[in-house]
Amino acid sequence: MERTAVVTGASSGIGAATARRLAEAGYRVVLTARREDRLKAMTAELTGEGHDAAARLLDVTDRAAVDAFAASLERCDVLVNNAGGAIGAEPVASSDPADWRTMYEVNVLGTLHMTQALLPKLIESGDGTVVVLSSTAAFTAYEGGGGYVAAKSGAHALAGTLRLELCGEPVRVIEIAPGMVRTDEFAVNRFRGDEAKAAAVYQGVDQPLLAEDVADTVVWAVTRPSHVNVDLLVVRPRAQAAQHKVHRRG
Repeated sequence: MERTAVVTGASSGIGAATARRLAEAGYRVVLTARREDRLKAMTAELTGEGHDAAARLLDVTDRAAVDAFAASLERCDVLVNNAGGAIGAEPVASSDPADWRTMYEVNVLGTLHMTQALLPKLIESGDGTVVVLSSTAAFTAYEGGGGYVAAKSGAHALAGTLRLELCGEPVRVIEIAPGMVRTDEFAVNRFRGDEAKAAAVYQGVDQPLLAEDVADTVVWAVTRPSHVNVDLLVVRPRAQAAQHKVHRRG
């Protein structure tokens, strides 16, 4: 039977790239996100290429909607919890608690909602996989990143705890923690639409990661033999040795 993969935040960036790679790997892919126009375009592109793909409008912070979505699925073999993001770069002393709340609700509670709702089907599949897209921010704090660091630390804790609790069940829990990734929207959203500030993040960096690099990493981990669990995989560009150590030309 065809295996089904659900990808959250699949309308752009890492989510869209991951959905594409999973489709190419032979999965039926269900793309979810909040932007219907982008979802439909992405799904039309995939189906036009002969892949089995479907789009579902979904806000992962809406538990009732998540439960209804889960109930509508016949099966789920892979869940990729990708929906997330960062808002703001203010110091802790002056940051807006509302931004922290939004980041926590999407990055942590969104992952919790999706995982809880789909876990019965993942177990029922006999060979399920939960992927949590965290970040190297989960392991190293940095100035201006307090809210995002806290949220991704929460996602990391969720993945580690879930793996312990599912030991003995036919479900793997994989955490992928990317470092510097240049996508169309992440930094722009973080800096509230300021494209100059967003561009400065990557200034002088020779080949930061792209969404496709992270997607390749996710699909590699998911497609290992069933007995192989990639607990945690950190992936960075060669130019970034650590959160605070980045080589920039000039």
